[in-house]
Amino acid sequence: MNWETRIMTTRENWLAARKALLADEKAFMRQRDALSTKRRALPRYETGKLYNFQSEHGSRSLAELFGPHSQLIIYHFMFGADWQQGCKSCSFWADHFDGMAPHLAARDVAFACVSIAPLEKLLAFKSRMGWRFDWYSSAGTSFNEDFGVTGQPGQTLVYNYDKPKEDAGELPGLSVFAKEGNTIYHTYSCYARGLDNLNGTYQMLDLVPKGRDEDRLEWPMAWVKHHDRYSAT
Repeated sequence: MNWETRIMTTRENWLAARKALLADEKAFMRQRDALSTKRRALPRYETGKLYNFQSEHGSRSLAELFGPHSQLIIYHFMFGADWQQGCKSCSFWADHFDGMAPHLAARDVAFACVSIAPLEKLLAFKSRMGWRFDWYSSAGTSFNEDFGVTGQPGQTLVYNYDKPKEDAGELPGLSVFAKEGNTIYHTYSCYARGLDNLNGTYQMLDLVPKGRDEDRLEWPMAWVKHHDRYSAT
């Protein structure tokens, strides 16, 4: 329904419609809670590989990315080795990360971004955007390929577990790990629309009359810019 043509009504009729929607919202919340329970109950497997990443403080193993925590969330940020700046869409997501990090740490969760681009490019872009979260380069490792976010030329990458892509290049995703003693387990990954819940701006836009207002765009996120570029037009 076009937002401009929605039916005008009385407050009483609006309240009745709102209460009906509330019942649907509560049912959805219960379904989401049940899905989260299933997600946490997924089996886990040992990662096995000893990945080493580059950081502004030197080389860091996957185990060291946990810091003092037993759980780790990695956002696979699209930033190709030959790119001059990070993906606009991933940057849109990343604008929400800094506020989460201390709260995640309070619940025994470390958070970081990982990209295949050289570290100096990541740090320069991080400085430009004013971000504070930890960002590591996976250059020289198979980490991105192993977790389904970087496809090599001439090869097929199966993205989001069911979408074969030729010459996929860089794609977004999120992976979750747990550490018990010296053993690291992969517990969960998600991609594509599975990343929606990380984006607080989209959650806000879903509440307003126009919603995301993307239906008539060339592609859904065609409007998105790096946050320091909106005033440039």
